[in-house]
Amino acid sequence: MRKLNAREAREEIDRLLNAVVSGKEFVIRHRDKPVARLVAALPDSVVFTDRSGLQDSQPLVKESTAESVLTLRDDERY
Repeated sequence: MRKLNAREAREEIDRLLNAVVSGKEFVIRHRDKPVARLVAALPDSVVFTDRSGLQDSQPLVKESTAESVLTLRDDERY
């Protein structure tokens, strides 16, 4: 990760952006203190499809969750 001051970054912004696209990172310093990092942007967020009808498409259960758990417990006892 290369470190450069704000003036250098301003003068070389085109070259820096091309380097960032290829995966490089830079730290921009002001008065010898790091103040910013130049990195590639995150990809766009994932858009999920509509799932509002999903529950309606599921079959109805014949017993409650509590009954299912009790049955499983009883089956495992010696």
